[in-house]
Amino acid sequence: MGKKININIEIVSYDQLNDLSKEDQELLAAAEKATFNAYAPYSNFNVGAALRLETGEVIVGNNQENAAYPSGMCAERTAMYYAGATHPNAVIKTIAIAARKGEDTEFIPISPCGSCRQAMLEYEVKQNENIRVIMKGDDQIFEIHSVSDLLPFKFTQKDLFE
Repeated sequence: MGKKININIEIVSYDQLNDLSKEDQELLAAAEKATFNAYAPYSNFNVGAALRLETGEVIVGNNQENAAYPSGMCAERTAMYYAGATHPNAVIKTIAIAARKGEDTEFIPISPCGSCRQAMLEYEVKQNENIRVIMKGDDQIFEIHSVSDLLPFKFTQKDLFE
C-alpha cells in the first residue's frame, strides 16, 4: 500500500490592491502596463510580467507569439531572460504577473505555465534566494513566497550532478 504525502504551500490572498506594499503595487502596475505591449494575435491573451531586482530596478516583459508554435515566448520568461542577460549577477526579489483577454481592461490572476515555472526556478536556484510571485486580478491578488512552491517535484541541477 502506498504512503500518502501531503504537500503544503502557503498562498496569501488579497482582496484589494491597497493591502499590498507601495513597492508591490508599483510592480503590479508595471505588469499591467506591460500587457498592453504584448504581441498576442493568435491567443488574444495578453500577459505582462514585471520583476524587481535587489537593486530596486524593475524589468518588464510580455508574451510574444509567433505563427510557428511554440516559437513564441511567455511574459515571465521574457522578463527573466532579459534580466539574466543584462543583469547576470543581480538577485531577483519578486515577479508580478498580470493578464487580460483581448481588449478587456479587466485583469485576471493567472499562474505561470510549466515552462515558465521551470525557468523561474532555475533563477531561484542560481541565486540561492526565494523569488516571490504575485498574480494580479481585479478582484483578487495571490502571493506565493517562492517559485519552488509552484513546483513541489522540482527538477534542478542537483538532479543532474549529485
